[in-house]
Parts: sequence; structure tokens; C-alpha cells
Amino acid sequence: MNLETWELLSYIVTVFGLPLAIIFFIMEQRKERENEDEEVYQLLTTDYTDFLKLVMAHPDLKLRSQTETNDLTEEQRERVLVLFEILISLFERAYLLSYDEDMSGKQQRRWLSWEDFMREWCGREDFRKLLPRLLQGEDPDFAAYILRLATQEAVKTASEQPSSHG
Repeated sequence: MNLETWELLSYIVTVFGLPLAIIFFIMEQRKERENEDEEVYQLLTTDYTDFLKLVMAHPDLKLRSQTETNDLTEEQRERVLVLFEILISLFERAYLLSYDEDMSGKQQRRWLSWEDFMREWCGREDFRKLLPRLLQGEDPDFAAYILRLATQEAVKTASEQPSSHG
């Protein structure tokens, strides 16, 4: 091979090979990021499942009902508070690891499942009442986010109540 052939090959590599290598690199980075996101989602989901097992281990607290349980003993109220603290910690971790203002379709679908969990718990009056206490020292953006959900759920719950003007 002569010098002109080598020069031509170097131009071909520069014009086609380098951009192709960059494209492959970017695609690989995205794939790796997607795998990391999926792994985080799976770990958080496992943690939420473990939390639900804790809830099931304490049926006397009636935490799976949609209404506030008013006839709890002081010890039961303390256990409810601890379980809610665990839940807030899990929700905050999910928010910090998964939430972003600019999410892809897959990321948004994953996040919306977390938002559904948060809305479900924010639908409980006792959980909403304890939120100011539970959110002390938590991430301010997360606190604002879940308080907004709690407000929306309170309005929704109030609008679903039968009217007393019947």
C-alpha cells in the first residue's frame, strides 16, 4: 500500500468511523443508564414490598383501610408513626433516585407508579395529619412534592364525601 491509500483510509476512518464510534458509545451509555435505572426501580420496589409486609404484620393498626383509625391505643399510635416514618423515608429515597423534571417515557412510567403509591397513602387523613412531623429534616423538594399530592388527595377525598345538604 502506498501513502495515498493510507491517506484515503485515514480520511474514511475520520469521516465515517469516528462518528460511528461516538454513536455506538452514546448508545452504550444510554443502555447502561437504563439498566441502572431499572435496577434502582427494582430495589425500591422490593423495599416497598417489604414495607407492605410490615403493614401486614400489624393488622391491628388497620393501615390498609382508607380511613383514619381513631380508636388506637398510645402504643398502636406509636407503631403507626414508626411505620409512616419508614414509608416517608422510602418515598423520599424513591424521589431522590427516580424523580426528574425531564424524564423519558420509561422513567416517567416508573415514577408514576411511585406517585400512585404516594397518592394512596396521602389519601389517608391520619397520614396527611402527620406529614408536617414526618417531613421535618427531609429534602425540601420532596417535601413540597408530597405535600402537593396530599393537598390534591384531601380535595379529592372531600369532594367524594356525600353532601350533608341532602
